[in-house]
Amino acid sequence: MITKAQRIANLLRAVSGSDKRIQPTSAVIVAAGSSSRMGEVGGVKKQHIELCGIPVVVRSMMAFESCELIREIVVVAREDEMSLYDEYRGKYSITKLSHVVAGGNTRQESVLNGFEAIDPQAKFVAIHDGARCLVTEQMIESVCLAAYRNRAATAATAVRDTVKLTDRHGFIDSTVDRNLVWLAQTPQVFYTPLYRAAAYSAREEGFEATDDNSLVERIQNPVKLVECGRENIKLTTPDDIALAEQILATRESKSEGTT
Repeated sequence: MITKAQRIANLLRAVSGSDKRIQPTSAVIVAAGSSSRMGEVGGVKKQHIELCGIPVVVRSMMAFESCELIREIVVVAREDEMSLYDEYRGKYSITKLSHVVAGGNTRQESVLNGFEAIDPQAKFVAIHDGARCLVTEQMIESVCLAAYRNRAATAATAVRDTVKLTDRHGFIDSTVDRNLVWLAQTPQVFYTPLYRAAAYSAREEGFEATDDNSLVERIQNPVKLVECGRENIKLTTPDDIALAEQILATRESKSEGTT
């Protein structure tokens, strides 16, 4: 018997191949988390901690602001923090910020809230974790261009360590071929009708995913992996702050060395 997800997959395969030219693309930056693992630093939640003088979420917005492929930015924020974004828009010249919407009870709900606020004419949507603030304009562009060719693409990086699967007692069960193992990052960019079908069918059927790739995988659409390196980290614990500052300092040093 054909499932609803399979019917959606068959319908989407019937759509003609995607245009490889630049497409109208909206960004949804998700910054509505509770920061439970990070905690608050000086009474400030993770999204608003200043990293080398600039708030974390603003660094994410600035990267999408500078990418010519992105036409608008929608931020999903905690309801009690939404007013901060008017200040950020003016102070940091975030001209593409079109909407700030409240998050939901889960990340999946929050992303859908943001998705429903994007321009109806957007052909692609780029979904990004606000705490992954070391993303660059070049990374965003690479993932978008891959999505334009393949309808779905994600930032990622190949693992370098040996990967082991364990049994329930913590003993090694098997060794995985690390050439086939990647760590997913964001942005994750999708053809808008594809993401809409994936997200709405997941909501209707109670499917919960840890990232948006999983929603698209579920309806049997392949997602292209785009190598974006090891610097595109997500700030999760206090140790990540120091690492991020070191990466930014190294980038600044390299930039000065080329001028």
